Amino acid sequence: MLKFISQNVEIAYETAGNPANPPILLIHGFGSTHINNWVQPGWVEFLLNAGYFVVMFDNRGHGMSQKLYDSADYDVHKMADDAHNLMVHLNIKKYNVLGYSMGARISAFVAMQNPASVKRVILGGLGYNIIDGTPGVQQIANGLFANTLEDVKDKLGRMFRIFADHTGSDRKALAACILSPRRVMLEAEVKSIKQPVLVAIGTVDDVAGDGPMLTNLLSDATFLSIPKRDHMRATGDKVFKNGVAEFLVLV
Repeated sequence: MLKFISQNVEIAYETAGNPANPPILLIHGFGSTHINNWVQPGWVEFLLNAGYFVVMFDNRGHGMSQKLYDSADYDVHKMADDAHNLMVHLNIKKYNVLGYSMGARISAFVAMQNPASVKRVILGGLGYNIIDGTPGVQQIANGLFANTLEDVKDKLGRMFRIFADHTGSDRKALAACILSPRRVMLEAEVKSIKQPVLVAIGTVDDVAGDGPMLTNLLSDATFLSIPKRDHMRATGDKVFKNGVAEFLVLV
């Protein structure tokens, strides 16, 4: 992977496709990596076939990027700046953004903070909890701190611990991330996002929060329901992919 420095933090990234094509920035979710979130579920191949130039990276504390153990280093504004700084580093002035879960939260802040640069935004796996906050933060952290999976009894904690183990993540770095002072978006901030937005959530996702409620708050938004998918299984669903393709073409 290539690397660059953002705010004194080393960020690992990759690009794919023809740089002359419309660029789309992919931002992965908590405990994931660009490989787990975008390559393995087929997103990169799908977007390349649709004619996009794909930019993806590992968030700070994740994958091949630098690991940090102070929760203050995972402020959502800093993580959003990492994403935009990558596009500046690549000399890309206007781009689309696709984020999932934590990556969707980051994407919303990228759009809000860089209205002249971000053209369109897809928020996957995140609804009204962008305002209400992430549920079960302490349970997730406890699951990450536990010595073994068998020690984790909470359902949410187990889900994220299993995922962290599957991705080979640095669990201490992830715990610092999940326990960060993750400032929620205020309603006024959500309403300030003027770019077209697609909100996409699985019908049995119990992590994202209410999708239509968020959609109704946004100035120009569409809601996509992903049938019979929970928070983890919606990521690579064909309904999600096709909905994104239609959204990017229509806008």
